Order: sequence, then structure tokens, then C-alpha cells
Amino acid sequence: MCTLEQRGNLFLLILTGDNEHRLGPTLVDSIRSALAQVKSQATPGSALITTAHGKFFSNGLDLPWAQAAGSSGFRDRLNHLVNNFKPIIADLLSLPMPTIAAVSGHAAAAGFMLAISHDYVLMKNDRSVLYMSELDIGLTFADYFMAMLKSRISDPAARRDVMLRAKKVKAEEAVRMGIVDSAHDSAESTVEAAVRLAEQLSGRKWNGEVYAEIRKAMHPEVCGLLGLSHRAVVAPRL
Repeated sequence: MCTLEQRGNLFLLILTGDNEHRLGPTLVDSIRSALAQVKSQATPGSALITTAHGKFFSNGLDLPWAQAAGSSGFRDRLNHLVNNFKPIIADLLSLPMPTIAAVSGHAAAAGFMLAISHDYVLMKNDRSVLYMSELDIGLTFADYFMAMLKSRISDPAARRDVMLRAKKVKAEEAVRMGIVDSAHDSAESTVEAAVRLAEQLSGRKWNGEVYAEIRKAMHPEVCGLLGLSHRAVVAPRL
């Protein structure tokens, strides 16, 4: 499902296998377990990079699993998926270190949300797209999805195109829209760039608790919906 590697102060979380990395109960539990391990081992100077094997970063919630329950059970399973994914966003927003998504393939719906829940998003510049598919498949947005999109996509026209046109956004356009920080030629160069950025951030050796609280304060609506509280932390380095 996923692996966690540690390279000095850097943690590399990899969604493994050449599949769609659908965010069903098993993968969500695996990611949350990895994030808990990262948090428990965090030190000043730690940083997290999340990436994936194959042509998908993540193709969203595991809708085939929900559909397997039939029409009578689909809604209950869908609600379970939405609620089960929610803590991953909370885990990332409260992680005491900088976080970077190295998006090496398509990121759709909840996969898009997984990417933008990191502090930085780097993306492979090929046919890969960011895509909020809900409008096309006939679903409304979960409240915390909506809040995160509003928080991370500041330009109204860009936000409209993502949410009300279900636009499939490639890397270079995502950079222009302010969703992605940089575009790269291959999956390998995307991860390499993420490692370089992580090393730069790691070198600052910020207090992780302070970092996490500042991040949470940047996303008050999202954190309110996730049940995350914000508090003042004083850890002077003078």
C-alpha cells in the first residue's frame, strides 16, 4: 500500500504499486500509520515528501469499493470513505514539519486533496492532471474539500474552473493558477526537486510545534471542520 523511508532528516512516503492508489479503508489506514510514525520521530529539521509509483498519484476515494455494496449500500460506504479520509488531512495539517507532495501522476478528487494538503506541490510535466471529478460523476463536495480548495486556490477564476468546470489541469497551467509550485520533466526529476526543497527547508531546523501551529492558523475554516484547534506556542531561538 505504502512505504516509509527515512533519509537523514527527510521522510519519504511512497504510495507503492502500479495502480490507481484509490483511497479506500486499507490505504488510508496505511498512510495514517506512516504519518503517525513520522510524527513520533520528528525532530527540528525534519521534512516529509509524499509521492507515488505509476501513472496515478491517487485517483481519489475508492468508489468501486462503495459501488460493490450495490445501490442500497453505496451511500453508506461513500459516507464512510469521506469520513475515513478526513483524518489524513488533519494529520498532514498538524504534522510538525514542512510537507511536500511530489505529484508524479494523475491526482483526482481526494487525490487532488491529498496533494494540496501538503505545504508545497511539485508536479510532473507530462499528461498528468489535477482533476476535481465530482461535477462530472454527479457528487457534491465534502465540506472540508470545499474549505481546502477555497484556502489553497486563491484566484476566483482558477477556483471556478477547478470546481465548476471540472477542468483537468496539467502541471504548467497549475503553476500559473497558483496550485502547483513547480513543474518537472519526469517522475524522477520531480522527486529529486522535492528532495532538494526538503533539504533547504530542513536546514532551517524550525521548531516543529511552532511550524504546525502557524500552518493550522493559515487554514482556519478547514481546521474548524477537521476539529483541529489552534494555540499559541512560544519557543524563542533568540
